Amino acid sequence: MTRRIDHLVIAVRDLDKSAEFYRRLGFQVGARNRHSWGTENRLVQFPGTFLELITVGEGAQIPPHEPGRFSFGAFVRDYLQDREGVAMLVLDSRDSKADAAAFAQKKIGAFEPFHFERTGKRPDGSETKVAFTLSFASLEGAPRAGFFVSQHHFPENFWNPAFQHHENGATGLASVALAAPEPDRCKKFLTDFTGVVPTSPALHDLSFRLTDAHLDVMTPDDAAESYVSVEAELDQPSFVAFTVRVEDIHIQSKRLEAAEIPYQHVGSRLVVPASAACGVAIAFEPTQN
Repeated sequence: MTRRIDHLVIAVRDLDKSAEFYRRLGFQVGARNRHSWGTENRLVQFPGTFLELITVGEGAQIPPHEPGRFSFGAFVRDYLQDREGVAMLVLDSRDSKADAAAFAQKKIGAFEPFHFERTGKRPDGSETKVAFTLSFASLEGAPRAGFFVSQHHFPENFWNPAFQHHENGATGLASVALAAPEPDRCKKFLTDFTGVVPTSPALHDLSFRLTDAHLDVMTPDDAAESYVSVEAELDQPSFVAFTVRVEDIHIQSKRLEAAEIPYQHVGSRLVVPASAACGVAIAFEPTQN
């Protein structure tokens, strides 16, 4: 079965300031959470997918990468040494252990699954337990683009319609964009990771159709044309943008203007450039697209 985007890991240096920016965009942003190793996050949830704003908290004790062990915290910390933005793409998993074995067999990741738990909060402020098992893959030559799948062990405690109502009318993720100098070099890895054979909508670009969204791989020049401005290393693959569906694009344009957030019209989309949005271009498109 086709996988869906479980979430995007968006690394930011100032978590509360970034959360306030996302509120100005019209999103409902969740409470601050802390992982046992010291990264801290705030979530923007949609039905079946979410955005994870994440930073390294005070007093963090980040475990290092080791042979056979991928350190999520170390990846986020190292990413933030260079830039802010979408650090990792996460797909859903029904069986992370089986996925880890498949990644090893396909030679895209020989890492032990990583299990962790944390306390979450319901809309009424009461506490609840959430737990996940992650299995990582690694794209050679892409130290600033992370990939893993996530299995939710208490999905009934995590997904909540009360968290999925947004003033901007957002209904979910439509796409995420990966800029790469040579998109074809990512083709085998991403086919193995997603389980999807890509289409080629443009000469060098690739598109992987996932459940309810797609992963687009494009040259930096094409990314800059599609998303106004991007912040990416020209010599290595980097996530540079994502697109959210909203119910009324005209109301969203008025919201951005009222909030004094810069944007441009690109086709049917409104695009907030990376220079104004914590290192990642954020596009809005009509839900019917």
